[in-house]
Amino acid sequence: MSVWEDVVGQERVVAAFRAAAEAARVAVAARGGAESGAGEGGATGAADASAMTHAWLVTGPPGSGRSVAARAFAAALQCTGEVPGCGECKACRDVLSGSHPDVVRMATEKLLITMDEVKTLIGEAQRRPWTGHWRVILVEDADRMAERTTNVLLKSIEEPPPQTVWILCTPSADDVLPTIRSRCRLVTLRVPPADAVAELLVRRDGAEPELAARAARASQSHIGLARHLATDPGAWERRRSLLLAPISLRSVGDAVLAAADLVDAAEAEAAQATTERDAAEKAALLRALGLEEGGRVPPSLRAQVRQLEEDQKRRARRARTDVLDRAMIDLLSFYRDVLVVQLGSDVEQVNIDLSDAVAQVAASTGPRQSLARIAAIEECRERLRSNAAPLLAVESLMVQLRPQA
Repeated sequence: MSVWEDVVGQERVVAAFRAAAEAARVAVAARGGAESGAGEGGATGAADASAMTHAWLVTGPPGSGRSVAARAFAAALQCTGEVPGCGECKACRDVLSGSHPDVVRMATEKLLITMDEVKTLIGEAQRRPWTGHWRVILVEDADRMAERTTNVLLKSIEEPPPQTVWILCTPSADDVLPTIRSRCRLVTLRVPPADAVAELLVRRDGAEPELAARAARASQSHIGLARHLATDPGAWERRRSLLLAPISLRSVGDAVLAAADLVDAAEAEAAQATTERDAAEKAALLRALGLEEGGRVPPSLRAQVRQLEEDQKRRARRARTDVLDRAMIDLLSFYRDVLVVQLGSDVEQVNIDLSDAVAQVAASTGPRQSLARIAAIEECRERLRSNAAPLLAVESLMVQLRPQA
């Protein structure tokens, strides 16, 4: 089993990363820095040296597997097996499990990556590898850096140490500054085929084939959403209730109540995912400070506890935003199906289990109304991403989704 097993539907990307890993192995052998396995197997002088570079920009739509592909590439760079990315050697296993000392991974759970975090990454990039062939700096949410923060990275990405590789992941190449983009090699992932996503769910998560296929279609090949639908028993009922809610709205009051229910549900789901972790982190911090849980915190140590609490609040907001955004994507899929029916297209519907409701809405409205509702959902997504009050943003959307609107 190689490191590429979970990079589904991305043959061209895998080929590019494999070629780069082969060239990197040859480069390691040439500089005499890899006695253990660097010259074995695929490390031949025939490898194209131009296939490897010091900075990569991995882009692709949400759910396409950007982070998975980036981690697989990092593992292939550190691999000591016969073929780069074997998935069996200790280096590959360590990278994929997140324990390799020479792969520094930044995946923020907050709305923005801070300046201090970026400066820490730059410091890590200046170090020589401890045990591996390369010092790999992997930033999974590079689009969550402000322009001022991104500018701090420019010098390090432009002229990194010879054994350092930067891998930045963003939904689009336009999500980073042109100065950063011009110094990176662009690798773009596509939306994977639904059958490839279903096969991954069966193989990796043990989902039933029929359920996996249904989840892959309903998520529109978004791997993360498909896994959520395939593994969470209550996800389908919550999704059904969400998609049918706008049809039953009869007044602005109904829309306001529906918006409140949706935001409350998002906060509850986010709390369920973070509460236990927050408690464990606070307990660990108190133990490290030599304090008893529930005891009084001395004034000299309150700043550290307060900082942890602020970080946890930011993470909770990010989790709530992610849950609401997932709801917006589901609503988009419903009105996409409505538009498909209205235009008489032979494109396969996403929500086959809701075909009656889709037909009902399609018959009572026209394509113009469907496009307006799709635009309203996208506008709500933008407002949620820009730190607007979630309840106000969702209320405005629900009012526009009413049948009377």
